[in-house]
Amino acid sequence: MSSIKKVKLGNQGFEVPVEGLGCMGMTTIAGQDIYGLADEKESIATIHRALELGVNFLDTADLYGPLLNERLVSKAIAGNRDKYLVATKFGYEVGDDEQLTWRINGRPDYVKKAIDRSLKNLKTDYIDLYYLHRVDPETPIEDTVVAMAELVQSGKVKYIGLSEVSAQTLRKANLIHPITAVQTEYSLFERTVEINGLFDAVNELGVGFVSYSPLGRGFLTGDIKSPDDFTANDFRRSIPRFQGDNFYKNLDLVKEINILAEAKNITPSQLAIAWTLAKGTVPIPGTKRVKYLEDNIAAADIVFTVDELTHLDSIVPAGITAGERYDETSMSGVNL
Repeated sequence: MSSIKKVKLGNQGFEVPVEGLGCMGMTTIAGQDIYGLADEKESIATIHRALELGVNFLDTADLYGPLLNERLVSKAIAGNRDKYLVATKFGYEVGDDEQLTWRINGRPDYVKKAIDRSLKNLKTDYIDLYYLHRVDPETPIEDTVVAMAELVQSGKVKYIGLSEVSAQTLRKANLIHPITAVQTEYSLFERTVEINGLFDAVNELGVGFVSYSPLGRGFLTGDIKSPDDFTANDFRRSIPRFQGDNFYKNLDLVKEINILAEAKNITPSQLAIAWTLAKGTVPIPGTKRVKYLEDNIAAADIVFTVDELTHLDSIVPAGITAGERYDETSMSGVNL
């Protein structure tokens, strides 16, 4: 394996490479393409190449597919399970018919059901990092975390995490059992956590921060020039940030970022990922192609000067992006 830098994620002893690999786009979700069409063979080759480059921290979830993504990951890691660090998530309820109900379920009995199904899908007897994907508004977070803590005690899970939670929810959860990581959307385009107190809370509590969508769902790559660049089934068509006037306002920000990337002789994607690293987070850029994986991993070696970071903050200050990051239904699931 390559000598990519490693970092402690949280203060429970979990060591990961400074970058992970988001696997969501390698399968559909309820029939919707995630960032374009995926090819299973190429996706598996990408996971194998990631390991060769030292990026052995994989991020999946039972939602993705549903269940198809975990099964794809299991094929990729077969025979090499001990070389990978696997993070998966539960919370979006999947029925016995393997269909999404689109309810959020954090009840203790569902926690136990979900972990056993994920272990089966991943063909493993333990999960390295197990996240609650979204907070169940009808179940106290304490009850969910008690059930997750029992998974640690039983050996099914090594560390637990939360996704898209408020600072207040994190504090409540951390009193029940140490939370190793919080995963939230974070990028030059999405900086809410700097404003709402979550960043302060993770630093204060010694919780790791995992940035998903560090490329702004592909916007920050510089490859997207028009809303028509998406396939008919691409879920980004439903995101306000990619619609109408919002799209073109945000495209203007991307042009400014591209200018800085050119001056530094790096790709816009590398600049965006390196920025999340400079902020002390562990980004998990998603890709299903070896070419983009190698480009993304090269970002781990990029260093910014203080002036460059200040300049980036002035170009894309927190809150400047036009449009919400999800449609109204999905935003309602974010624990603000």
